[in-house]
Amino acid sequence: MAEQLGRYPAARRVIAHVSDTHLLHGGAPLGGVADTVGALEQTVAQLARLGDRLDAVVVTGDVADLGEPDAYRIARATLEPLAQSTGARLVWVMGNHDERPAFRTALLDEAPSDSPVHGVIDLGGLRVVALDTTVAGFHHGGVDAETLAWLDDVLTEPAPEGTILAMHHAPISTPLALMDLLELRGQDDLADVVHGRDVRLILGGHLHYPTSGTFAGIPVSVAGATAYTMDLSAPPRELLGVDGGRSLTLVHLGEDSVVTSVVPIGPFPVVTSFGEDFLAEIEALEPEARLDRFSRKPAGPAE
Repeated sequence: MAEQLGRYPAARRVIAHVSDTHLLHGGAPLGGVADTVGALEQTVAQLARLGDRLDAVVVTGDVADLGEPDAYRIARATLEPLAQSTGARLVWVMGNHDERPAFRTALLDEAPSDSPVHGVIDLGGLRVVALDTTVAGFHHGGVDAETLAWLDDVLTEPAPEGTILAMHHAPISTPLALMDLLELRGQDDLADVVHGRDVRLILGGHLHYPTSGTFAGIPVSVAGATAYTMDLSAPPRELLGVDGGRSLTLVHLGEDSVVTSVVPIGPFPVVTSFGEDFLAEIEALEPEARLDRFSRKPAGPAE
């Protein structure tokens, strides 16, 4: 591990937050345009660079666009090798485009069922709660009394490193026309359950662009979609999804800190690079000399 050079130590936990892959049977392009399989493969290639630093890969819903079993097979076949090579835990969360029976069978190796797909995953003291907010047959989200009671029971005992709540429909506002109609319902009741508990962060998807906010005093981070991105510069009453701008989010958790960072997905040209050799050079210098290595050179004489 590299020497700590600044004020903050390295994160204790690193989580990759991926959302809205919207895969189709046979890997067909979404809308006849978007290569969703290629985008997910690029996501895996980039995350593989992190090696064993990853603790988990959390996928917050809409894994499949039409709930097709083959779409889930593609998702699992693409992401599982990453989890195996890095040692990261793979966490699947239901979305409004997903179908519970196929989701359970293909991703969780469980018997098909229409019951909510909730789950609790222990990452060595950090608890991840996967909360199913889907409403069968609809695109908006909801939390009913049974779901709230289940979550309240889970949160009764705090986890040693706190809890991350992962759900598709994030309890956060959006400026997008129509998307506010498809928001999570029952938010006041959810706030009553999570307020004052050990929830450190809420992860969500659904919106198809990266954003953040707070809910009941808890930070909320929404990951951009790997399938396509909503263009917030579109006219106010128009929804426009574009084949670009894809991203994932990296979550770095310290002992008492949470930092979320948006990572663009794509094989982009390199503009500048400082590699392992440069870092080793900095670490070899005396602390008081390190900033000199980054000092701005005085302007030369005019010619």
